[in-house]
Formats: sequence, structure tokens, C-alpha cells
Amino acid sequence: MKKKIEILAPAKNLIQGIAAINSGADAVYIGAPQFGARSNATNSIEDVAELVKYAHLFNAQVFVVINTILYDNELETCRKMIWELYDIKVDALIIQDMSILEMDLPPIVLHASTQSNNRDADKIKFLKDAGIKRVVLARELNLHQIKEISETADVELEFFVTGALCVSFSGNCYMSVANGERSANRGSCAQNCRLPYNLIDGNGDTLIKNSHLLSIKDLDVSDQIPNLIEAGICSFKIEGRLKDVVYVKNNVSYLRQKLDSFLEGNEKYTKASSGKCTFTFDSSLNRTFNRGYTDYFVNERHQSIGSWESPKSKGQYIGKLVRTVGNSYEIENGNLLNNGDGLCYINDDNEAEGIYVNRAENGFVFPNVLKEIKDGTFIYRNNDAAFIKLVEREDSAIRKIGTSLLLTESTSGFELTATDEDGNTSKVLMEHPKEPTKNNESIEENIKIQLAKTGFTPYTANEITIQFSENWFLPISKINEMRRLVYEQLSEIRLENYKVEEHQIVKTSHPYPETKLDFMYNVSNKLARKFYERHGVTEIEKAFELQWDPGKSRVMTTKYCIKYELEKCPKYHKETLGVKVKEPLVLKQGELEYKLKFNCKPCEMEIWEKDAEFEIEED
Repeated sequence: MKKKIEILAPAKNLIQGIAAINSGADAVYIGAPQFGARSNATNSIEDVAELVKYAHLFNAQVFVVINTILYDNELETCRKMIWELYDIKVDALIIQDMSILEMDLPPIVLHASTQSNNRDADKIKFLKDAGIKRVVLARELNLHQIKEISETADVELEFFVTGALCVSFSGNCYMSVANGERSANRGSCAQNCRLPYNLIDGNGDTLIKNSHLLSIKDLDVSDQIPNLIEAGICSFKIEGRLKDVVYVKNNVSYLRQKLDSFLEGNEKYTKASSGKCTFTFDSSLNRTFNRGYTDYFVNERHQSIGSWESPKSKGQYIGKLVRTVGNSYEIENGNLLNNGDGLCYINDDNEAEGIYVNRAENGFVFPNVLKEIKDGTFIYRNNDAAFIKLVEREDSAIRKIGTSLLLTESTSGFELTATDEDGNTSKVLMEHPKEPTKNNESIEENIKIQLAKTGFTPYTANEITIQFSENWFLPISKINEMRRLVYEQLSEIRLENYKVEEHQIVKTSHPYPETKLDFMYNVSNKLARKFYERHGVTEIEKAFELQWDPGKSRVMTTKYCIKYELEKCPKYHKETLGVKVKEPLVLKQGELEYKLKFNCKPCEMEIWEKDAEFEIEED
């Protein structure tokens, strides 16, 4: 049997979830009423139920995100909500907090969120043995590590393919808590990593001023899809539950077409859901929100990944500014621009600036405000007005399930049979007098034309066969009625035949790979503590949110390295290193101040609050 490969799309709400399905998503992940890591992307049980029904029609799945840490007074509310989600037939829950495995649960499938910091093969195998059916891998992993995990733990593996990157190891960023008590692990990240900072060395000298030194480019590993599949990935996840519908449709359609070209004729892998998509737009990742792209560490560390000029969208590269003429700019490839576009460029202070296109004409751009821009400056389009207008249309992405129709006669009238691409069959019998056509002429082609009009149904009639013993007459109204009824019934049959996988968690006691857990394991309630204790853990620190020591805490651990970005890494820039930077390096933004600690052996950087004390490791 071929292995199913899935595109997993974000959904801020019901409308975006349906748009993702129509654009080709095999699965959608969406927030519940509470406890999702995007507190601004919650949804009612009723809306999730509506999305489930729509997705299941295409054999697509719906995963609900419950990936915050939980406090003791929230455990029962969470448990009850899980039962409600089970009752509306969601396919799985994406969780971080291990307390959920201690609850009285229905037989619902559980996935371990990337917030669980899934980057170690032994710990991922532990989760699988505890009953987790899928693990969302840490973004920092490379192909070799993914393959090792796949070979060690026989569990479904999900990996991010496009979208924004957290600079921190997921689940291990506490900057937001430390600077305003907004916890990323509670769904309220303040995005301190996207602020501008000054970089100060150990001598007190300012090396860099007012740059977004922790802001990194967005992820795009779509070119690595074949390699990632061979390494063990079965689901490719698009980040972006706070993004708009144009972003979702653009990303999904782009990946749908890319994955389909790989799957076509493939003997080992197949797509994970039903239906075929058609698009009225040419998808391209750089035409919607992006900060520039990186493949991060999937091919190991090999390039700069910072997006220091701005944390905002850079967009699509258009060309260089040729010259300023009167109240307009002449731009290379300016004929690509439209009225209403937003443009972006980097100014002399290495900051991103924007202009709005009032009018685009013959390669010249007339902006709302004429700014002084140097000839040769790179110009990007970060708001493509015509593209947005096109993609926002409901009919810009249409998904249809292929069917064949067979119209035959019966003793009392006519019978229409619809068989879909998955083998489901629907039959409608229409009682009607069998009368020959005038002059005994065949009206078969006219009947086929009417039956092919599938309109707003989720079906297309790829093959229509008519088997009559004579040239019977059948009114158009009756043909249309039979077509409508047979497809309505087929939808009911498809939903009845859809099987939600069930999995009952059984409490286990196999040993956890660690016996001592620090605050980065985010244990914030009694049930999570009980879970780890049953699996042999003897010492458990409270979650950061419950024990923060102001001014002295480690607030982030990351694979991103400012030394590397400065080309001052003793490992990668040994030949061109020159004078070493004097440590500790400090990030300063207003009253905020952080010290940087570099752990070169694991190739990681830590961020500490300003009053922290630590030894600087020798390179």
C-alpha cells in the first residue's frame, strides 16, 4: 500500500479552513475555544464542527490545536472540551501539555505539538510508546537527524515546510513572560524577537545600532520535499494561523502543485485526500507575506538567516530603481506593478521603508509620497493589489471530486448512478413514463450536457454513460432533479463512509529518558507532574511561568547564532575570523537588556536577562 503524504494548512477560522481545503489541503489545523498557542485564533465548537463536515467530504482531516501549558484550575475545562471535540468527529488533537495523557479521555488521536520541543530521537520514541500517534518535529532538525528519528521511533512525523520561524526552540522562549507576563506557552507571545536592538560588546562599544537582530527569515523547504519524504516525513505543515486567506490559498496551492508533480506516477507515495483542484491564479510564495526565505537547518548551517532590516514582509523582488523622474520612479520590470501596490526598499540606515503606488504607467511609478531613493536600490513589492484581488475571489481555487454517471432505464422510469473516485456509489430512481422522442431522434447529447452541469456541488462528471433500449424522451427538469438528488445523496454516503481513526490512551510506565527536568519542560500542573513521576522522573522544576526569578533567568535557547551572522564564528569562519568579538555580547532595546551566551559544542546560543551571571566558554 502506498504511503499517504499530506499538506497540512493553517486555519484562523472556518472561512479560511474551507479555503484551505478548496486549495488542496489534505488536512487543516485550527484553534479550539481555548488553550491554543495563538490566543487570537480561537473558534467555537460549532464552527469547528462545520469545518470537520466540509473537510471529511474530501477525505481531508481536521486537527484541533490545544498546545498551551495548562494550570490546575483549567484541567477540567480542557477535559470537557476534548470530549466535545471528539463528539464532533475531529481527527486529532495537537497537544503540548502531558497532563492531557493523564485525563479521562475519549479514544481520540493525539499529536505532540512542536511546542513539546521534539528534537531528540529517544524522547520522540518515548512519546510514541506513551500513545502519541504523530510528532510535529522541531524546525531546527536537519535531514540526517530526521532520518535517525524516523528509524528510531515508528511514529508519524510532521515537519514545517513554509512560514514564519520562531527564533527560539519552540516551547523554550520566555522573553515575553519576563518582559510583561505574556507567555508564549500560554498563547500570548509579545514577539520580543521582532524588536530592534543595539548590539554591544564586552568593552561597552556599540557594534550594531537599531537592527532587528533576533528577527529571522521565513522558512521554505519546499524544494526539499522529496528528500524529506525519503527521510520519513508524512505531513508538510504550513505555519500561519494568524495570516490572511490570500496567504493560506497561495501557500496551499503552491505546495499542492509541487507535491502533485512529485507524486504523479510514484509507486511508493500518494496524496492523502480526494478531489482535484483548479486555480485562476499562479501561486508563488513571494507574492504573499514573507521576510525573505531560508531552508533554516534542514541542510545544516550554511548561510545567513537573519532578517535584520525589518520584521515585516519584504515581498517579491521587482527590480532596481533606475532613476527618479519628476514625481515618479522608473523601476526595472516596472510594467509588473499595478495601481494600489505596496513597495518596500532598504534605506541608507539599513531600515525597511515603504511607498504606496498611486499610479503605475509604462514602467513608471507615481507614489503617494515621493521619497529620496538612490538609483540602483532594490525594490520589492510587499502588497500585490491585483494578485490579492484575484486570490480573494471565492472561485479562485475550486476543488472537485471526480465521478462517473450512468443513466439507465427501469421498469417504471429511469435510474441515475453516480460513482466517485473513491468507489462510493449513489443511485436515484425516477418514476416517469417512457415515451419515445419526436421522430425517434436521439437526445443523448442533450442529456449529457445537462448531467455535466455540476455547478456549485463538490463534484465533476468526468464520464457520462447513457444506456437506453430506445430513444426515450426525458424533460430537462427531470434530468436536473435526478442529478441534484444523486449528488446530495453521494455527499451523505461519503460522510457516512468516512472513518475517524480512534485511539484510546492507555497509561504506561516506561522510563522517560531523563530523571531530572528543569523549567524548560514546562510542567505547570499536578497531572503533568504525575505523568512524569510515573515514568521515573525524580526531580521536576516548575514551569518558568510559575517560578520566574526577575533579572537573572535564561529566557531563550536557539540554534540561531549572532556570532555566525557577524561572520565571527570560530567554527565556520575560522579562516576569515580576524579579531574576535569581546564577550559578553549584549542586546539592548530601551530598558530591555539581554546577555548572550554561546555554546559552541552543540552550536547553540542562549539569551539571559541582564543580571544573570555565567562563565564565557572558550571557543
